[in-house]
Amino acid sequence: MSRDLVQRDGLQRVIAVINGKGGVGKTTLTANAGGLMARSGYRVLIVDMDPQGNLGLDLGYADGSDDDAGRGLSAALQQLTAEVRVLSAVRENLDVVVGGAALHGAAAALAASQRGSDARDALARVLAPIAHEYDLILVDCPPGNESLQTAAIGAARWVIAPSKADEGTGRGLMELAERLERVVEVNPNLDLLGVALFDVEKSATRVEQEARRMISEVVGTEEVLFNTAIRHSTSVAQQARRFGKLVHELDEYAKSQPEWWRIRRGEASGERVTRTASSVADDLYALTTEIMERLVTREAALEEATA
Repeated sequence: MSRDLVQRDGLQRVIAVINGKGGVGKTTLTANAGGLMARSGYRVLIVDMDPQGNLGLDLGYADGSDDDAGRGLSAALQQLTAEVRVLSAVRENLDVVVGGAALHGAAAALAASQRGSDARDALARVLAPIAHEYDLILVDCPPGNESLQTAAIGAARWVIAPSKADEGTGRGLMELAERLERVVEVNPNLDLLGVALFDVEKSATRVEQEARRMISEVVGTEEVLFNTAIRHSTSVAQQARRFGKLVHELDEYAKSQPEWWRIRRGEASGERVTRTASSVADDLYALTTEIMERLVTREAALEEATA
């Protein structure tokens, strides 16, 4: 199928969450922002393009009967099936296209294709027939697989780049910028919605300021940065995946449990859940609100410019 036959009109609210560097919060942002958007009433689809399949840990379906390890998505990307498998009602208003190890096969096939636009159009072809069913589609991208990253941003209208406040921040964003440039030919409307700082120590104000300065130099403006930074909490990250809960769900679960000292004394039964989840949940809620506000503002500006 040639790229001229890919109908992109319904892909105007596809957001790729991507960075050239791993471990910067891509899956955490995708899962939690998607979950919060769905809770707010938006119909949301999350597409897991990562062969690691960690989205299933955050949403609680990993290794269960619904986890096909990306076989359905892999087949659809290679045009071996007419429709992609969608896992419905993972949360209310939230569906998922499951990722996992089978995507290595799709990546190899796309990389070996003799037609240059195949990887850039692969996910767009998959999403175009179903995009109208959703208000928002978020794509969780792998950190280093070029053909899968290319397919993801080839389908996206917007890009969000999570970044850590460390020495790899600038390099990861520069790699992302190079990848975006190679896709613009087939997806000319692709645009950066924003950069989000993740895993920030709230006491390390100087580190965060330096990271913001570095990012603004790489992308050319500080305005692209979201105001909200997601604070660092190893315990929240570990427990959220242990329980298969999003962070706001972990916070609600923590509040339903007895005090830890009562559990320790044997006075009550329950789970010892970190109370830090409340602070991280607040950060993620604030960031998701910023994302939606910026998206609506950018869409309105584009509509006015073309009126």
